[in-house]
Amino acid sequence: MKSDCLRGEWAVVTGACSGIGLEFSHRLAELGASVVMVSNRERELQEAARDVASRHDVNTLPLTLDLTSEKAAKEIMSFIDRNGVDPSVFINNAGIFSFAPVTETPRGKIDCFIGLHVTAVTSLSREFALRFAKRGGGRILNMSSMSCWTPMPGLAMYAATKAYIRVFSRALHYEMRESGVTVTVACPGGIATDLFGLPENLKRLAVRIGALQTPERFTRNAVRKLLKGKMQYINGGLNRMSIVFVGMTPTWVRMMVKHRLLDRGIRR
Repeated sequence: MKSDCLRGEWAVVTGACSGIGLEFSHRLAELGASVVMVSNRERELQEAARDVASRHDVNTLPLTLDLTSEKAAKEIMSFIDRNGVDPSVFINNAGIFSFAPVTETPRGKIDCFIGLHVTAVTSLSREFALRFAKRGGGRILNMSSMSCWTPMPGLAMYAATKAYIRVFSRALHYEMRESGVTVTVACPGGIATDLFGLPENLKRLAVRIGALQTPERFTRNAVRKLLKGKMQYINGGLNRMSIVFVGMTPTWVRMMVKHRLLDRGIRR
């Protein structure tokens, strides 16, 4: 992939102020793209946008926005139109995560899972698919997870909504394929971010033994798959092989994981 293959192009990335979203912004900027960076954390977003712009000599536009808002998709479209931006890439990365049984999850957080992983993903994908089709092409990437194959107790809301993202994205890929618009769904295994709340020494150990992948490596490969128009990306051969075994995991194993790992994480 040429280092300037997106020179002169614009991309839009949600959840862009930290973690995987920020790494996606860096990867696209490395390839020459200017980036509209969207997040609900204003101070961190402003700093991240300045850093991406200065490190890669591209333009960045930060947009502070709550994606669970009913008008979020329209606000993003209005923002890019006001700024004269015609993006060719959209990465829908924003998401939340928690270890908790459904009955112990506050109603507000349940609404946030649905609003962010279902409603926002659907609305934004639709709006960008329509816009890209009119311009003759474009690339969309939606972030699912390996957990979409795993109805694990304690992860019900996360796994179920990530499963929706995967099924929706694959169907939309087929619907848009004749319009020049591609839709890629990424289903990563563990990534060494702050999502799981692991201390830095354990994250480094997990990366060394291959249990986690660095955000830099994951996003670089994901962007490569996105620009090739691939329908789905699962990082790592072990993750791809494990899908079959994950689906066959007996109940007692799932409950052991919940009690020994998830419940301990909740208590901490």
